[in-house]
Amino acid sequence: MSHAPERKGRPVTLTRLAEMKALGEPLAMVTAYDYPSAQVAEEAGVDLVLVGDSGAMTVLGYPTTVPITVDELLMLAAAVRRGLRTPFLVGDLPFGSYEVSDEQAITTAQRFVKEAGCDAVKLEGGGTSVQRARAIAGAGIPVMGHVGLTPQTATALGGYRSQGRTTERALEVVRDAVALQDAGCFSLVFEAVPSALTELLMPRIDVPVIGIGAGPATDGQVLVFHDLLGIYDGHAARFVKRYANVREEMVAGVSAFAEEVRSRRYPEPEHGYTMAPDEIDRLQTEMETDRVRTTSSLGTTAESTGEPFTGGLSL
Repeated sequence: MSHAPERKGRPVTLTRLAEMKALGEPLAMVTAYDYPSAQVAEEAGVDLVLVGDSGAMTVLGYPTTVPITVDELLMLAAAVRRGLRTPFLVGDLPFGSYEVSDEQAITTAQRFVKEAGCDAVKLEGGGTSVQRARAIAGAGIPVMGHVGLTPQTATALGGYRSQGRTTERALEVVRDAVALQDAGCFSLVFEAVPSALTELLMPRIDVPVIGIGAGPATDGQVLVFHDLLGIYDGHAARFVKRYANVREEMVAGVSAFAEEVRSRRYPEPEHGYTMAPDEIDRLQTEMETDRVRTTSSLGTTAESTGEPFTGGLSL
């Protein structure tokens, strides 16, 4: 059986995040989508974890983030919650789960808190999302805003490309960010906007800002788990830095296993379980008689002498 690593340190709270911004302490945030990735984030000591709708592509194999459903994200978020003790957990509200009305937005946000154990939720964009953020915050649920490149509506923005590179578009990003802050968002994500725009905008923002492709002026940075570890084999954005090549190691490991199976080098004697010689002799004798056929339908007898299964995973 696997266990989450023990962490000393208290859980990260909204107050702690605000303190870190005030003290100029950089915030480290990563995405996670399951129990193992949550355990890695926990042991690595990050400050925030986002169960992003990017899991649609990195985990579920969808071509974009749009198809993922609330129930799918809730399942991922609940698994992440079970692997976390310290980082602040944020759940992404998927496309179509909050745009229709304040009531829909609140109901969806409540599910992420109640069913998955999230500390907060995140929604994308300005416009009507500002009112949705205000409604969710008014219902007592912390909300993280997201401006710049918003993948759920990337088609309307001209595709997956940086935003705010003209004065007109940059002013839209500024207005959205300020409006989301005024609506009660405890934090904002700036994605794929020019570093110069971030530098000009930061003095207007009082809440912690997490950047992804927004330059070094933000209060913290976030990367997708599968991008920074080199697990995802799809296109990597310009802002991605790979800190490991885990996918290569995974492929190498599975390939080595398959090769050893085919060459009959696995399993070796140390990978098997033993049986006392006298029990083997008695079993052979029994199997040579008709008794094995006449008693096979009588049910199973509990094994009390077998080797205990003390570790690892079982199918």
